[in-house]
Amino acid sequence: MTLPSGTRAQRALHRLVLAAALSFGLSGYKSVESLFAPSAELWERWTAHDPRSSQGIDHSAWDKILARYLQTSPGDINRFSYGAVTASDREALDGYLNALSATAVSGYARNEQYAFWINLYNALTVDVVLDHYPVDSIRDIDISPGLFADGPWDKELIEVEGEALTLNDIEHRILRPIWREPRTHYAVNCASNGCPNLLPRAFTAANTEELLSAAAADYVNHPRGVSVSSDRITVSKIYDWFGEDFGGDETAILNHLLDHASPDLAARIRAVGKIHDTAYDWALNAAE
Repeated sequence: MTLPSGTRAQRALHRLVLAAALSFGLSGYKSVESLFAPSAELWERWTAHDPRSSQGIDHSAWDKILARYLQTSPGDINRFSYGAVTASDREALDGYLNALSATAVSGYARNEQYAFWINLYNALTVDVVLDHYPVDSIRDIDISPGLFADGPWDKELIEVEGEALTLNDIEHRILRPIWREPRTHYAVNCASNGCPNLLPRAFTAANTEELLSAAAADYVNHPRGVSVSSDRITVSKIYDWFGEDFGGDETAILNHLLDHASPDLAARIRAVGKIHDTAYDWALNAAE
């Protein structure tokens, strides 16, 4: 595995020092937490692809898992029935992950790779929650190595093409820096109520644009994405943590929200014109 300069612990320490130095200079809705959010640091090894490839990757096993255990309700939070997953379906999920692990993804076209990494991230997240269920929050699964461990995101969970990968590797060193698509944040799911929904269908090269657009609209128009009350706008901490992906400043973030907001919400956002606060619910997205 090729890492950016320094170990994860060293980079975490660097962010801690930076936070101590800069926290008093933060203004507006920006939080100290944003200084600790992972940046998009390209892992060059995963830029390899074959634009001539027309091969597809089979995600039908993931589709079946989602169909059986994801509870959906229009306009609400999608919840996963972790406690109901049978032993045979755990084996099916493990088989799917093993199949992805054995995939030589570098030989596929970019659109096929994008779907591959999103599905791998989401399936791994469900798998790691199942390994430790019941828990109140994914942040309680403290299996990441190092002094600054929090949650499972820095634990090596799978190998692809002989490279050990963490959830943070997939999101912040592959998906974000290679595709530079802000709607990626609506596609990957961290098993929390505050997160964009785990979608009821696997991503494929053919449906990616449709799913990204629908997921963006769904999240922005739900109170956990954007809430306008009187003369105040509260947005998800995702727009604080990863503001650079949405344009880098408050104006760009507001424009992004307006692109996906309903006419009524857009009018209320324009009337206020400023972000005042952020919120996020880390409670597990478990079905009762």
